[in-house]
Amino acid sequence: MKYFSILILLFALVSCNKNEIDLSITPYILEVPSHFPAMPVPEDNPMSVEGVELGRRLFYDKRLSRDNTISCASCHSQEHAFADPDQFSTGVDGNLGVRQSMALVNLGWQSAFFWDGRANTLEEQILHPVVDPLEMDQSWSAAVQKLQAVEQYSIDFYRVFGVKDFDSTHVSKAIAQFLRTLVSGQAKYDVMYKYRNNLPLNAFEQELYTQITFEEWGGMDLFFSLTNGDCLHCHDGPLIEIPGLFSNNGMDTQFSDVGRMAVTGNPNDEGKFKVPTLRNIEYSAPYMHDGRFSNLDEVLNHYSFGVVESPTIDPMMEFSHQGGVQLDMQEHQLIKAFLKTFTDEQFLNNPDFKDPGSY
Repeated sequence: MKYFSILILLFALVSCNKNEIDLSITPYILEVPSHFPAMPVPEDNPMSVEGVELGRRLFYDKRLSRDNTISCASCHSQEHAFADPDQFSTGVDGNLGVRQSMALVNLGWQSAFFWDGRANTLEEQILHPVVDPLEMDQSWSAAVQKLQAVEQYSIDFYRVFGVKDFDSTHVSKAIAQFLRTLVSGQAKYDVMYKYRNNLPLNAFEQELYTQITFEEWGGMDLFFSLTNGDCLHCHDGPLIEIPGLFSNNGMDTQFSDVGRMAVTGNPNDEGKFKVPTLRNIEYSAPYMHDGRFSNLDEVLNHYSFGVVESPTIDPMMEFSHQGGVQLDMQEHQLIKAFLKTFTDEQFLNNPDFKDPGSY
């Protein structure tokens, strides 16, 4: 009966005057910051205005969870830089996850997903949380069945993907289209980066440039110094990260969570986790794969005095033999000020990222 109704609906749509019903789609023009590299978009998932909007609605739809209480946004809220303020996210039935939810930002440039890198594409990554018993705990067949019961979704998926019977791959592709629009590149850091690299500033950036403090410039110098902050090995460039990099940053001597090794099976990967971007880090606490640090001061104290050595420690942790880079209080405060220049207010308040409401 459901499929008969959809066929009747589609026949009616095709029969209507084109001025009344338009099933065409509009290519989405992604605005990439001028100092960013081009974003690679999969050929089998080109972005459209309608696809992005469908993905946004699905991102906020709690039907993706078994008990209809959890959406993607439940663990990735915009006000927290699309991260979770809790150390571990709460799934259905109150189950807690085992790792901190990563911030969703500039995902179109990523080459590995999750802290252990077990997914190679954004579309693949999206498939995992729905079936994870600690997260949404629902089979994809059940999730799709609930979505198919919503008439407007059937119309939307037909319009975007040209399919009457959409499945998990179409849901994943739609959400991926939305997630690729979560681009953050209008922070003070972007102005500082462009200024240091002799790149022209637009009017917005010129105004932002006047707001940069001496402390923030000083913190930038320390951050990228090989003898002070020594942060540049893992956090550099316009994305302020090295995509695809996994590192053991000296938090433990023994590992209850082996990280990347669980995926590769390589003992040399024990204790290594994906190095995240620092974009909007002021708002994405707590920090590290297990959320053990609740604020930026604790993070800086770790890299100053709390580093411990183990067989797989990253060789770029050049001061691990003395416990860290040993910042003094002034250096600590300057780097902390610089870390806050990664805050992108436009990103955190962009209305195009907010909940559009449910069908």
